[in-house]
Amino acid sequence: MSSGADIYHEMIVDYSRNPVNYGEIENHDVTFHDANPLCGDSIDIDMKIDDQKVSDIKFHGKGCAICMACSSVLTEIAKGKSLDEIKQIDKNDVLSELGLEHLQAVRIKCALLSLKVLKGALYTYLGSHLEDTETIDKLKAEAENLY
Repeated sequence: MSSGADIYHEMIVDYSRNPVNYGEIENHDVTFHDANPLCGDSIDIDMKIDDQKVSDIKFHGKGCAICMACSSVLTEIAKGKSLDEIKQIDKNDVLSELGLEHLQAVRIKCALLSLKVLKGALYTYLGSHLEDTETIDKLKAEAENLY
């Protein structure tokens, strides 16, 4: 491996062994769960929202090293962001932080499970604060098309 690849590998191992923002938020405003049955990854994300910003975010569950590392990185990216900024986070934001831009297709769902859960939590929160069913349906469609 090149030294750059070694650094990313070390980051993945470190995040998976010592996840950041791991745990639960007791009085969360929204929580969401999803799983990847192919490899056994299962992630929940809890968020506390204040003034349309993510004031706290934690994840819990189990997963492979890539899933756990990406979940840690994603919570670091999301903490303090506005809900509009959360909408804009995409797979490249997460993958590039860990040097996973060219990840094998079989592992991409492991890497992006936490993003799918984050978007599900966001859309659940937004949907619970909307009365316009057309907007809610649009949010659901966006959440389903993450991969």
